[in-house]
Amino acid sequence: MTTIRELRTEDRDAWAPLWRGYLDFYRAEIADEVTERTFARVSGGEDGFHGIVAVDAYGTLVGFAHAVFHPATWSAGPYCYLEDLYVERAGRGTGAGRALIEAVYAEADRRGAARVYWHTQEYNGAARSLYDTLAHRTSFVMYVR
Repeated sequence: MTTIRELRTEDRDAWAPLWRGYLDFYRAEIADEVTERTFARVSGGEDGFHGIVAVDAYGTLVGFAHAVFHPATWSAGPYCYLEDLYVERAGRGTGAGRALIEAVYAEADRRGAARVYWHTQEYNGAARSLYDTLAHRTSFVMYVR
Protein backbone atom coordinates (compact mmCIF):
# COMPACT_ATOMS: atom_id res chain seq x y z
CA MET A 1 0.00 0.00 0.00
CA THR A 2 1.27 3.45 -0.93
CA THR A 3 0.52 6.55 1.11
CA ILE A 4 1.13 10.15 0.10
CA ARG A 5 2.32 12.79 2.51
CA GLU A 6 4.10 16.12 2.60
CA LEU A 7 7.86 16.11 2.04
CA ARG A 8 9.65 16.91 5.30
CA THR A 9 13.11 18.29 6.02
CA GLU A 10 14.02 15.02 7.75
CA ASP A 11 13.37 13.19 4.45
CA ARG A 12 16.54 14.64 2.90
CA ASP A 13 18.60 11.44 2.96
CA ALA A 14 15.76 9.28 1.61
CA TRP A 15 14.80 11.86 -1.04
CA ALA A 16 18.36 12.23 -2.41
CA PRO A 17 18.59 8.83 -4.21
CA LEU A 18 15.16 9.41 -5.75
CA TRP A 19 16.29 12.84 -6.98
CA ARG A 20 19.44 11.28 -8.42
CA GLY A 21 17.39 8.60 -10.18
CA TYR A 22 15.13 11.28 -11.63
CA LEU A 23 18.07 13.32 -12.91
CA ASP A 24 19.70 10.20 -14.33
CA PHE A 25 16.50 9.30 -16.19
CA TYR A 26 16.51 12.71 -17.88
CA ARG A 27 20.29 12.62 -18.36
CA ALA A 28 20.61 15.83 -16.37
CA GLU A 29 23.43 17.19 -14.26
CA ILE A 30 22.48 19.63 -11.51
CA ALA A 31 24.99 21.42 -9.31
CA ASP A 32 24.96 20.37 -5.65
CA GLU A 33 23.98 23.92 -4.64
CA VAL A 34 20.91 23.72 -6.88
CA THR A 35 19.94 20.35 -5.40
CA GLU A 36 20.23 21.78 -1.89
CA ARG A 37 18.16 24.84 -2.82
CA THR A 38 15.58 22.65 -4.54
CA PHE A 39 15.19 20.45 -1.49
CA ALA A 40 14.85 23.48 0.79
CA ARG A 41 12.13 24.92 -1.44
CA VAL A 42 10.09 21.76 -1.90
CA SER A 43 10.36 20.61 1.71
CA GLY A 44 9.75 24.08 3.13
CA GLY A 45 7.04 25.32 0.79
CA GLU A 46 9.17 28.28 -0.29
CA ASP A 47 8.52 30.37 -3.40
CA GLY A 48 5.21 28.66 -4.18
CA PHE A 49 6.75 25.16 -4.15
CA HIS A 50 4.91 22.15 -2.77
CA GLY A 51 6.62 18.78 -2.24
CA ILE A 52 4.99 15.44 -1.55
CA VAL A 53 6.28 11.88 -1.36
CA ALA A 54 4.93 8.38 -1.92
CA VAL A 55 5.74 6.01 0.94
CA ASP A 56 5.42 2.23 0.74
CA ALA A 57 4.06 -0.10 3.44
CA TYR A 58 7.53 -0.31 5.03
CA GLY A 59 7.89 3.45 5.38
CA THR A 60 10.32 3.75 2.45
CA LEU A 61 10.07 6.72 0.09
CA VAL A 62 9.42 5.39 -3.41
CA GLY A 63 8.54 8.58 -5.26
CA PHE A 64 8.00 12.32 -5.16
CA ALA A 65 6.17 15.15 -6.82
CA HIS A 66 7.29 18.78 -6.79
CA ALA A 67 4.74 21.37 -7.84
CA VAL A 68 5.01 25.13 -8.21
CA PHE A 69 2.00 27.40 -7.72
CA HIS A 70 2.22 30.68 -9.63
CA PRO A 71 0.01 33.54 -10.83
CA ALA A 72 -1.39 33.34 -14.34
CA THR A 73 -2.47 35.94 -16.88
CA TRP A 74 -5.43 33.86 -18.11
CA SER A 75 -6.96 33.17 -14.71
CA ALA A 76 -7.86 34.99 -11.50
CA GLY A 77 -6.49 32.03 -9.55
CA PRO A 78 -3.06 30.47 -9.71
CA TYR A 79 -1.80 27.72 -12.00
CA CYS A 80 -0.01 24.66 -10.70
CA TYR A 81 3.02 23.43 -12.60
CA LEU A 82 3.91 19.84 -11.78
CA GLU A 83 7.62 20.31 -12.34
CA ASP A 84 9.04 17.01 -11.13
CA LEU A 85 7.42 13.60 -10.78
CA TYR A 86 9.36 10.43 -10.15
CA VAL A 87 8.69 6.92 -8.88
CA GLU A 88 11.61 4.53 -8.46
CA ARG A 89 11.53 1.22 -10.29
CA ALA A 90 10.42 -0.76 -7.21
CA GLY A 91 7.44 1.57 -6.74
CA ARG A 92 6.23 1.49 -10.34
CA GLY A 93 3.01 -0.37 -11.03
CA THR A 94 1.85 0.13 -7.44
CA GLY A 95 -0.31 3.17 -8.12
CA ALA A 96 2.24 5.54 -6.60
CA GLY A 97 2.48 7.75 -9.70
CA ARG A 98 -1.30 8.06 -9.98
CA ALA A 99 -1.59 8.78 -6.25
CA LEU A 100 1.05 11.51 -6.47
CA ILE A 101 -0.71 13.23 -9.38
CA GLU A 102 -4.08 12.95 -7.66
CA ALA A 103 -2.56 14.47 -4.51
CA VAL A 104 -1.22 17.38 -6.59
CA TYR A 105 -4.72 17.78 -8.06
CA ALA A 106 -6.18 17.86 -4.53
CA GLU A 107 -3.71 20.53 -3.41
CA ALA A 108 -4.40 22.54 -6.56
CA ASP A 109 -8.13 22.37 -5.83
CA ARG A 110 -7.51 23.40 -2.22
CA ARG A 111 -5.54 26.44 -3.43
CA GLY A 112 -8.08 27.36 -6.11
CA ALA A 113 -5.75 26.65 -9.03
CA ALA A 114 -7.39 27.00 -12.41
CA ARG A 115 -5.01 24.55 -14.10
CA VAL A 116 -2.50 21.81 -13.35
CA TYR A 117 -0.02 21.21 -16.13
CA TRP A 118 3.25 19.42 -16.82
CA HIS A 119 5.41 18.16 -19.64
CA THR A 120 7.52 15.09 -20.26
CA GLN A 121 9.84 13.68 -22.85
CA GLU A 122 8.30 12.18 -25.97
CA TYR A 123 10.18 8.93 -25.25
CA ASN A 124 8.69 8.56 -21.76
CA GLY A 125 6.03 6.13 -22.97
CA ALA A 126 5.38 4.35 -19.68
CA ALA A 127 4.64 7.60 -17.86
CA ARG A 128 2.67 8.99 -20.78
CA SER A 129 0.34 5.99 -20.72
CA LEU A 130 -0.53 6.96 -17.14
CA TYR A 131 -0.77 10.68 -17.93
CA ASP A 132 -3.22 9.95 -20.76
CA THR A 133 -5.64 8.57 -18.16
CA LEU A 134 -5.36 11.62 -15.87
CA ALA A 135 -5.18 14.62 -18.20
CA HIS A 136 -5.41 15.55 -21.84
CA ARG A 137 -2.46 16.20 -24.08
CA THR A 138 -2.39 19.64 -25.66
CA SER A 139 -1.05 20.79 -29.00
CA PHE A 140 1.44 23.22 -27.46
CA VAL A 141 5.07 22.94 -28.40
CA MET A 142 7.71 23.90 -25.84
CA TYR A 143 10.62 26.21 -26.68
CA VAL A 144 13.59 26.71 -24.40
CA ARG A 145 16.42 29.21 -24.48
